[in-house]
Amino acid sequence: MRYIARVSSNIDDWSTRHSVLAMARRTAALVNALDAGRPDPGELADVLRAHGEAVDVELTALDVAGMRGAAALLREVFAAETADSAAGRLNRLLAEHTGPLRLTSHGGDSPWHPHLDHDDDAPWDEWLLASSCMALTVLVWEHQRPPGRICSSVGCQNVFITQGSGPERRYCSRRCATRERVSAHRRSRSAERSGGTEQRPE
Repeated sequence: MRYIARVSSNIDDWSTRHSVLAMARRTAALVNALDAGRPDPGELADVLRAHGEAVDVELTALDVAGMRGAAALLREVFAAETADSAAGRLNRLLAEHTGPLRLTSHGGDSPWHPHLDHDDDAPWDEWLLASSCMALTVLVWEHQRPPGRICSSVGCQNVFITQGSGPERRYCSRRCATRERVSAHRRSRSAERSGGTEQRPE
């Protein structure tokens, strides 16, 4: 019985780390990391490990280059402003870059779960596109709105997932939100001072 409980606990832990929302947030983290110049393969592997991938993840510069191309395609989904637009972009990616839906347990190393890449040894860029498309597609299906967006803060291009509790977010982080509030307050104060200045007659 203790063995069964341990297996059940491991499955529950795996399911939490690989939920649709967790995979979507991993997508956003990877898109952001891959948009920042040419990230070091080791740094990108750290992002993968932080989001539930195997401890022994190893990437090459060639892997990173391919993943950067995949991230650029996924960014288009985050830029979509309506559910229709997000769905259209996802449908195109699904048609052009993914294989048929299949179940895998990675040779018994994980619980059974769906994949859209062509096989368990698919290259990293194909895996990134396929797993991300699956997660983002389910979020559009569940919520009938775009799964994420690009930060509204001036000068920030980070993407983020908008699903979750509370009102829909406009910024990727509290820091960006605070910076925009401070900037808006300063503009307002400046406009008030300008509006109160008397104009001298010519």
